Amino acid sequence: MLNRKFFFDYVRNYLFGQRLRPSQVNGLTAIMNEWDSSSSKKDDRWLAYMLATTHHETDKTMQPIQEYGKGKGKPYGIADPITGQAYFGRGFVQLTWKRNYQVMSRITGVDLVNKPDRAMDLPIATKILFYGMFNGSFTGKKLGDYFSPVKEDWVGARRIINALDKANIIADYAKRYYAGISYTV
Repeated sequence: MLNRKFFFDYVRNYLFGQRLRPSQVNGLTAIMNEWDSSSSKKDDRWLAYMLATTHHETDKTMQPIQEYGKGKGKPYGIADPITGQAYFGRGFVQLTWKRNYQVMSRITGVDLVNKPDRAMDLPIATKILFYGMFNGSFTGKKLGDYFSPVKEDWVGARRIINALDKANIIADYAKRYYAGISYTV
């Protein structure tokens, strides 16, 4: 069982410059609560990597956010002619493209195609994070491809979300989160 007091003290000091805002605590807690209730959790390194991904993709806010620039200059930033919505990055993982919003609509039971901003609701963003990273919904790569009893690839795991963009930075965050998670009483 995760020692949350140690975890929060550790990440406050080693990932957040000795200060955690209540909104950051809320985001971290939502992810940890989902992990605790997940029947399919496998490996604490998975949780560490999801936290690190969220840390990076939300600019350390640990809250679901909209992509900076809202996809300006990118095909997914252009409004869809049918729905009038642009499917730029939103949430913990910066969900993009209409087809991904369609998939996550089916998974969450929420119409994200016509209301893509709902991907920024904390419970929905958390569900998208877990489902997508557990099942490889974003790029075809999943946590189990990088972390198993015989494999540990903190850098390569970035392929779950976005090729190797900022892979070393996120790997460092993940290892720090893992250190905070790994402490046992």
